[in-house]
Amino acid sequence: MFSKTIQKLINQFSNFPTVGQRTATRFVFYLIGEKKEKVAEFINSIKDLKTKIKICPLCFKPFEGEGKICPICSDPRRKKDIICVVEKEVDLEAIEKTKKFKGVYFILGGTLPNFGKEQQKEKITKRGAILIQRIKKEKNIKEIILALNPTIEGQRTSLWLQRKLKPYNLKITQLGRGLPVGGELEYADEETLSSALESRR
Repeated sequence: MFSKTIQKLINQFSNFPTVGQRTATRFVFYLIGEKKEKVAEFINSIKDLKTKIKICPLCFKPFEGEGKICPICSDPRRKKDIICVVEKEVDLEAIEKTKKFKGVYFILGGTLPNFGKEQQKEKITKRGAILIQRIKKEKNIKEIILALNPTIEGQRTSLWLQRKLKPYNLKITQLGRGLPVGGELEYADEETLSSALESRR
């Protein structure tokens, strides 16, 4: 049995995505073995996340800086009439690395669960409503690219979004060939993503 302090931190690390009890335990004992200065630096970095990082009200991208919206949304060179909808922040970064997409983004924050997970379902439903409000407000949007992961959940969410967006007479496209079914955008190489963007339909 671990002490209460150790077990509490293990439980907290276990709440991270894809981190189980075994990995969380390794994290904790790694920190125990580190110097106080290193642990203090780690703690300060976590504090900075909550004090220095802002969430863009237009696309939900986390960013750091003076402006009210993120550097992508505020960049006058970006095509504001094309919105690429992604599941997660890492998917946005993966697409940006290709240097092929010149529009703007919207981070959905995940996918619609099949059953249960009411909190996740509520979050996605709310983000979907925000996307529609953005489309209504800006009025110049011509195309929505649904760049969701080619998983069952991603496909279900894409269909849901297509139904929601249908009344607005927009061009709705999805990433083309190259992405393996069941794969995730963040693990795709730049060439595959570039090809998928260019062959969207």
